[in-house]
Amino acid sequence: MRVLVAMSGGVDSSVAAALLVEAGHEVVGATMKLWGGTSDRGCCSVGDVEDARRVAQQIGVDHYVFNFSDDFERHVVDPYVESHATGSTPNPCIECNRHLKFDRLIDRADQLGFDAVATGHHARIVQGPDAQLWLARGADSAKDQSYVVHMLGAETLPKVMFPVGGMTKQQVRAKAVALGLQTAAKPDSQDVCFISGSGGRSAFLSERIRLRPAKVLDEAGSFLGEVPAVEMVTVGQRRGLGPAVGARYALSVDVQAATVTVAPADRLLVSEVRLDPVFWVREPPGGDESLLAQVSAHGEPVPARWEAAGRVCFERPVRKVAPGQSVVVYRGDLVVGGGTAAY
Repeated sequence: MRVLVAMSGGVDSSVAAALLVEAGHEVVGATMKLWGGTSDRGCCSVGDVEDARRVAQQIGVDHYVFNFSDDFERHVVDPYVESHATGSTPNPCIECNRHLKFDRLIDRADQLGFDAVATGHHARIVQGPDAQLWLARGADSAKDQSYVVHMLGAETLPKVMFPVGGMTKQQVRAKAVALGLQTAAKPDSQDVCFISGSGGRSAFLSERIRLRPAKVLDEAGSFLGEVPAVEMVTVGQRRGLGPAVGARYALSVDVQAATVTVAPADRLLVSEVRLDPVFWVREPPGGDESLLAQVSAHGEPVPARWEAAGRVCFERPVRKVAPGQSVVVYRGDLVVGGGTAAY
């Protein structure tokens, strides 16, 4: 097969490319230039592009750089800013996967005559009990990334490969060491690539929207203090809300009214969440089916069921999911679908 490998400059995508070469595929590496602004961390820095190029040279494959910065600005950066401006908490990595790595890149691969696109995500594509292809959790539960690639639908799965999905992270690094790859000891990226380490979110957002101070209130409406920017507060947050808040958390954020309401931790427990929009890998599950719901990238899956009204109902209360965050629904290790918390 002709496979276009998304090489971010990290160890996972480096080993993914090397494994495909070993398996006899015709491999070409591709690094996506996504962020056109200043970047000193994440997967968009000049150093990451250079690391990917060097690994491609080491394993003997061609390496392309695709400039998708306009698409990235439109589908990832602009919605990120808009979410903060309206009181939601965005997940830019999920939107990048949705629109860039598994949309724009697959389109480019099709145009260039490739059979598939591969990435270094810790997820698997497996044959389910129905003999159909399904997205599944990666073999390393501590590094599983099925949550952030849950948007892959039935029509896309045949075009995608996850070569390291059946490996542990330790095995990936051992393979990189054995091959002498440039990225063998490189630490994992944990940050949003377009947010600089020096300025942070506030500097980034303040250049694009007006950040406004807000009152911090308890549920009875009593004034407890102020925060410098209501757009920077997320549901469930405790730090940075002022000393008078004590052992209370942000229960709701009202950007229009410039208020943050705080409450004790038990007031953040919910038994359901409405999702909008919702995405299913294949067909929606039945309302009586026992499922698992995951409300964060590495959160503990919670037994749940799906209601046709667009709600995930948890069998035990969970911490309130911030509006804008994703909830992913599983059938065992198989991804059934997911959506965005909307309430």
